[in-house]
Amino acid sequence: MCAPESAGREPEETMVPRRLLLVGEGNFSFTASLINTMDPGVSITATCLQHPADLEEDPVTQENLQRLRERGIEVCFGVDCTQLAHALQAHDRDFDRIYFNFPHCGRKAGVAKNRELLAKFFQSCADVLAKEGEVHVALCRGQGGTPADKPQREWHNSWQVVAMAALGGFILSDVYPFSCEAVPGYKCTGYRSQAKSFHVEGALNHVFTQSLPFEDSQPRAFRVRLEDQWFSFTEPEGLAGKLNRRFLEASSCHPIKTINEKLIAELGKHFPFKRLKCSFPLLSRGGTSVLPPETGDLQPAFRINLHEDNSDSESLTGGITQEMEDVVLSFSGRALPKNPGRDGCRAAHEGICGQAQLCLRSSLLVHAEAVIHSPDFIPGSLHILSGPVFRKCHILPFTMPAFHETLFMLGLNTNGKDSCLMSLLGHLKESLDNLLTQTLLEGSNVSTSVEFVLQPNGKDFIIHVKSLNLGPDCTENLIIGTIVTSTAVTHKHQCFVFVSINLDLLAMLVYDISDWRILWTFDNRFLKRFTPGKIEPFKSYSLYPPRYVHDISFWLDEKKGFDELEFHTLARAVSQDTIISIQFLGRFQHPDTEQVSLCYRLTYQACDKALSSQLAAAMQSRFRKEIQRQLHVLLR
Repeated sequence: MCAPESAGREPEETMVPRRLLLVGEGNFSFTASLINTMDPGVSITATCLQHPADLEEDPVTQENLQRLRERGIEVCFGVDCTQLAHALQAHDRDFDRIYFNFPHCGRKAGVAKNRELLAKFFQSCADVLAKEGEVHVALCRGQGGTPADKPQREWHNSWQVVAMAALGGFILSDVYPFSCEAVPGYKCTGYRSQAKSFHVEGALNHVFTQSLPFEDSQPRAFRVRLEDQWFSFTEPEGLAGKLNRRFLEASSCHPIKTINEKLIAELGKHFPFKRLKCSFPLLSRGGTSVLPPETGDLQPAFRINLHEDNSDSESLTGGITQEMEDVVLSFSGRALPKNPGRDGCRAAHEGICGQAQLCLRSSLLVHAEAVIHSPDFIPGSLHILSGPVFRKCHILPFTMPAFHETLFMLGLNTNGKDSCLMSLLGHLKESLDNLLTQTLLEGSNVSTSVEFVLQPNGKDFIIHVKSLNLGPDCTENLIIGTIVTSTAVTHKHQCFVFVSINLDLLAMLVYDISDWRILWTFDNRFLKRFTPGKIEPFKSYSLYPPRYVHDISFWLDEKKGFDELEFHTLARAVSQDTIISIQFLGRFQHPDTEQVSLCYRLTYQACDKALSSQLAAAMQSRFRKEIQRQLHVLLR
């Protein structure tokens, strides 16, 4: 184990470092101390900016260099930490860890100069760091500009280390106190080994890792078979990367699946149940739902245009097109005529591809009637359907355009309806409470957190969960589901109860995940934070991501009108889900022309990637162009 792991933190399960690079080493006392704690098989390269002649008069440096030579440690002089690729040969790169203790431009350099040093250093590290490597940067108290600093400086007066790291594609994955006692013999020096050293009381070590890159968001194409004909469609830009993820399949170890299995198991202790394979079409023609309009749960759907596709699936290259036959099966007989002739089938297809556009389903409740009328439906048993759903929505902290829903359907005899309903509600509340309290700290005095709020119609409920640990953005109770007793579905001597649960919100509450977007990450580190089947608090690998604020104002076209929901949907698409807040600032009407202008404030922040100020500005620039093109507004 190397020294920093013993400097006030518990080590995480990271790869064992085999090759270390130390930059800005001054008097080499850190390297000299570090070699005493390392496995002999670890390769260390120590570098400094000075040349040998600059260090000849310092006896401490000479003594440390002698120790390093005796241990066979490679020492390089005249190495500029902002040009590491130029100083190191190609075969001497791919370091597992890079250390830079107390970087400084020297003398009375201000924060701007030191930020520039950090930015160039991180960009340089990207050239010589191994794929899963780490960059360790120790900073004096307050310099980093993160909430880990005690006290925390004002942002503009700090080195903004996380934002500077983002310029090189790095995210802050850990931070802990820097302890000189953990590296006995280490004596930090000032710029160019000056006698005046830094004040290291309250210093912090910041651990950075490389994030997945932001790639040009090219919507994927999918193929779907309707009866005997293949069609293709392009995923909506606002849902890029969210179709066909298969989080709930048997082979998945995603936390959403774990939550779903545990919830079903809890309710299964009290009711016989039947799990339904989600073979219902992901695409629909916007069929009726048993969900009452007053719940406000039916959001506008994403519309899909199908195009006839006669290409050979085996000839498709580049992985751009994915077949969704196993997710979107043939439409039911209600959608297409049964056994039509060729002309009839073509007419049906043309009807689908024409004015009657298809939609991605916005709720599994659209399939409830089909389940109930199935000959396999068993009254008194819970029928369970789980799958992804998609809705257009405003950008809000706990509102998501794609999530996973579990639908519990129960047929009740009208004579004993009330007692059975109360039994179901009681067991559902108990099951949800059991899940929500599994990650609470021992001794916590948090009481029951689930409430069923009766709706104005006197028979349906909204499932509320008191906000627990989801931060300042969560100021109200979260709605994680609905309970509907339907009269829209007719069946002899029976009534029906439908319980719809938003699994993504439930998983966030249970695992203490503050950002829904990370549930959809492609970063393998996310799943590595979970033990299959076990519930424990999630620890993010991207700490204190920076925020960037941009304002936008524009004149409206009176003839075209303005759809604010489409404004939010376009913002989500263009920013690749990095816009976390859209705040309406004001409305202005010109006194002469009476033309109306709107002004909004957009806040950009990534949850798992390195979002730099430059990239956020580029996204804002593209957004400005797209709202002119698609929403027909005139920028101010």
